[in-house]
Amino acid sequence: MKDFSNAAFPPEMISLMKTALDGAVSTLPHPVSSAHVQSIAETILRTTREGERDPTMLKTMALLELQLAERE
Repeated sequence: MKDFSNAAFPPEMISLMKTALDGAVSTLPHPVSSAHVQSIAETILRTTREGERDPTMLKTMALLELQLAERE
């Protein structure tokens, strides 16, 4: 996992990130690999740190990056 040790988020933002993560994972076919969950989580953390606050956008960005990564 990338280094997010300096990232700090208030509880309400963590709740929004969890909503985005749960939403993104729920769209994937089962079984969902831990690598996919990790990739989604990293994208959500990075995108949130860059200023995004909309859970729908966080979910969308995570799924798009996952799709792009799978094509490489």
